[in-house]
Amino acid sequence: MDPAFIQEIFAIRDTDTFRELALKVFRFQAGQNEIFAAYLEALGVDYSGITELEEVPFLPVEFFKTHRVTCRGMEHHLLFESSGTSEMTPALHYVADAALYQKSFTNGFRYFYGDPDQYCILALLPSYLERQGSSLVYMMNHLIRQSGHPDSGFYLDNLDELSAILRNRNEDVHPTLLMGVSFALLELAEQYPLKLGDNIIVMETGGMKGRRREMVRSELHDLLEKAFGIRPIHSEYGMTELLSQAYSKGGGLFRTPPWMKVMIRDANDPLSLVGTGKSGGINIVDLANLYSCSFIATGDLGKVYEDDTFEILGRFDHTDVRGCNLLVT
Repeated sequence: MDPAFIQEIFAIRDTDTFRELALKVFRFQAGQNEIFAAYLEALGVDYSGITELEEVPFLPVEFFKTHRVTCRGMEHHLLFESSGTSEMTPALHYVADAALYQKSFTNGFRYFYGDPDQYCILALLPSYLERQGSSLVYMMNHLIRQSGHPDSGFYLDNLDELSAILRNRNEDVHPTLLMGVSFALLELAEQYPLKLGDNIIVMETGGMKGRRREMVRSELHDLLEKAFGIRPIHSEYGMTELLSQAYSKGGGLFRTPPWMKVMIRDANDPLSLVGTGKSGGINIVDLANLYSCSFIATGDLGKVYEDDTFEILGRFDHTDVRGCNLLVT
């Protein structure tokens, strides 16, 4: 596809432009992605007759576990693998354009937080660093490089060193972002409680990884807020099968960048959508997924509100626990 089209995707600023480009991407992928095309055919859908975004069937995320979901003739530059227990079948995302992923997560971060070089970025992601093929580690590695701050980096099990860094950051007005997997942030909070300054953002990316009991997001945030003396706790929502991320700046309400949209499907009729304020399965349009599939029906449950914020309520029964999502019991 014409590289200029990628520029159009990241230039989206209004709903009408998003919907127009989303349908353009849908027609491209329905013609070039053999797995998506076969799925549409099995549903008896003629993609040429679809004229509204609400009519687009979303590909179940489970296909990334069983098939290579890519457009015809595309070689992959990156291969990302989902996290989970050893008994789970991982999802594989074959990424044809590494630069496209970098552009998506960098522009997404800038959209919500500004330039990465304005931050000291601390990544507490032990479970992700212990395996290969993590899209989150890839993203954070690039954001840390863009940060350029001498204290920016990954922290595996060295919580004592991280605590000392945070104490130093308290004495500096330079903004700091601490992003961590949930269980690791809780361990830091329990072992090294420390009142953090207003210049420090704590962001959880979900996931207990079987290390601790699962808890609702509000309980997790309450524990972290008390230990660190700050509020609110921020959150990141992403997954292996997507190249874009949503962020919450508090209260568990997420927002997407302009090239990404969350829609809610009926829990009992996966091909039908429900209105705002109603719970159901989360469908995601991620136009950065240009060379795989931009229309994903996830295993998460949630709600979308009138202001386009959304929240995660849990997961469908019998759906694998995913490392990038917070399971709600």
